[in-house]
Amino acid sequence: MTRLCHIEIDDSALPPATPEMEQERRVAIFDLIEDNSFTLPGREGAEVPPGPYVLDLAIREGRLVFGLTTGEQAQVAEFHLSMGPFRQVVKDYFQICNSYFDAVKRLPPAQIEAIDMARRGIHNEGARTLQERLEGKAELDIDTARRLFTLICALIPQG
Repeated sequence: MTRLCHIEIDDSALPPATPEMEQERRVAIFDLIEDNSFTLPGREGAEVPPGPYVLDLAIREGRLVFGLTTGEQAQVAEFHLSMGPFRQVVKDYFQICNSYFDAVKRLPPAQIEAIDMARRGIHNEGARTLQERLEGKAELDIDTARRLFTLICALIPQG
């Protein structure tokens, strides 16, 4: 089974989450567990333990950490990704989301739709960046990458 079955968030090194941030995390995790495709490729002739996998996601020392175990808690993989390639797209995503939330309150539907299309475009860019950064480490479809990107954004304090 090539999928994630459970997600743990290690936010011990992060500032306390706001209630809104907690809600975003819960929704992102729910959506991800409901529908995802996540495969670990074999390396150097070694067979990868079959899933489903438990994902422990954290930001440690400025790096995004994916820890993967099986349901029996056997560690399968751990990889660390630099946050550098994500910084601009995450910043752009936060800005467009804020614009979208403001627009919903005061702009006509046509303008809201244009902002929402831009938001989706930036979200897709973040998902593609994640897929590129995970190349050779994990294989995931675009929908799973989008959901994981949402969860990554929900881990990052907006400031």
